[in-house]
Amino acid sequence: MGEPTSSGGVPHYYLYGDQGADVELDFLHVEPIRDRSGPNDWRIRPHAHPDHAQILLVREGGGALGAEDRRLVIPAPSVLAIPAGVVHQIDFDPGTDGYVATAALGFLRAASAEDPRLKAAAERPAVYPLEGMGLDIPAVIDSFDWLHHEFIWSAPGRRAAIMAQFMRILVILLRLSIARDHPPEAPPDRDHDLVLRYRALLERHFRQERALAFYAGALAVTPARLNGACKARAGKTASDLLHERLIVEAKRYLVYTESSVAQVAHLTGFEDPAYFNRFFARRVGVAPGAFRKRALQREA
Repeated sequence: MGEPTSSGGVPHYYLYGDQGADVELDFLHVEPIRDRSGPNDWRIRPHAHPDHAQILLVREGGGALGAEDRRLVIPAPSVLAIPAGVVHQIDFDPGTDGYVATAALGFLRAASAEDPRLKAAAERPAVYPLEGMGLDIPAVIDSFDWLHHEFIWSAPGRRAAIMAQFMRILVILLRLSIARDHPPEAPPDRDHDLVLRYRALLERHFRQERALAFYAGALAVTPARLNGACKARAGKTASDLLHERLIVEAKRYLVYTESSVAQVAHLTGFEDPAYFNRFFARRVGVAPGAFRKRALQREA
């Protein structure tokens, strides 16, 4: 098994166990589930793909998907979406089969250029059972079969054919998400757009910037306007969303790495480990060390 591509604690892979030197790194990779999961005892350990999204078809078998702090049962047949950057692990039932499509973010953007909802459907971790969802299940399976066929078959028009089949799969994913969440969400408004842009800024700056004025200024709004949008669309203040992002990152390091609590404090932008302990305990209900102990006990 190759080494992870990141120097941090949570492994970052292109493909699980690979360093990412594959010629399709900027494109798309497709393989049967059994090819990688079988040799790993049907368990894909916690890792993330910082620059790639994955869509899986579980045709037979099943298992469970752990995505951050969620655990989702995988029935068969089903389609899974694993966005870029999400720490996840998969415990497949022995003999599970289907396909894993790993798409570079640039390829995903190109495939969804005509309809941003296609990209949005791939940016939400989910497991969609196919039974009772109103889709033609053989047609769904056929889409993955043909995507894999075109991927391994060096024929004229290969890239165009792969793009066409992948777009078809994105449409399937979108329709599954709408069918499960019916009625669909209300169209985005200005508050929604502002919250999305705020969350994107948080991803870039949450370790270094704690001042709400910084984010409001970067978004060209007042702190009151930003708070109002967050309360209206997320039910929380802007500071609450910032603090939640810090807690998520701290939990990742505590659960998926061997970094000390003091090191986790530093990695999440806290100069004072004692303050980090109080900050974490006040929002989680237990100190960082106790949280790690409980998480490891659950894993065991």
